[in-house]
Amino acid sequence: MKKIIVLLICAFALTLTSFKTPGYSFRLGLLKYHGGGDWYANLATSLPNLIKFCNDNIGTNIDPEQGIVEVGSPDLFNFPFVHMTGHGNWVLSNEEALNLRNYLVGGGFLHIDDNYGLDPYVRPQMKKVFPELTFIELPFSHPIYHQKFPFPDGMPKIHEHDGGPPQGFGLIYQGRLVCFYSFETDLGDGWESYEVHKDPPEKHLAAMQMGADLIQYVTSQTQP
Repeated sequence: MKKIIVLLICAFALTLTSFKTPGYSFRLGLLKYHGGGDWYANLATSLPNLIKFCNDNIGTNIDPEQGIVEVGSPDLFNFPFVHMTGHGNWVLSNEEALNLRNYLVGGGFLHIDDNYGLDPYVRPQMKKVFPELTFIELPFSHPIYHQKFPFPDGMPKIHEHDGGPPQGFGLIYQGRLVCFYSFETDLGDGWESYEVHKDPPEKHLAAMQMGADLIQYVTSQTQP
């Protein structure tokens, strides 16, 4: 088992090497998980719209087709950035938790976006992945808010949910942000096409810009 894990991490390192190559077209992953939650909540337009926005505005060359990847699959290691959303339950088996941990420790990045109702499951499940870590709210000075589109006051507010302030939490492993959790904002809904939620243009744009900043932050962390 240990040998398999080492091989997977080595394979992921090779993926990141390719990912650094100028002009390389990588893919964003949408995380498929178990437990009954609707991992597919924003499947149709959310990530595809974000990908187009990034390619048009921050110079990326991301594959326009999103990848759907199961949390326990070796294919997880093919994606430098994986997005997770939903409204309900999320359950990780021990094997899935280990796979996700190895992916994140090996250089991967997970963005969890609470689509309302996911919060009670995010924290205990991520404790399975990193028992030694706790989500911390990132300060507004964190680089993730100061990419091409600055957000000096932190996360933009896209949808109301419980009316609380938008918050961005992180898990930091050995000095590296490996998981970003957006709460009380719903970026993924903001990425969707107008006809889905009929968000005002300024909300849609703010969601897109914050999403692009996430992508830019992650790609910049993988550069030499």
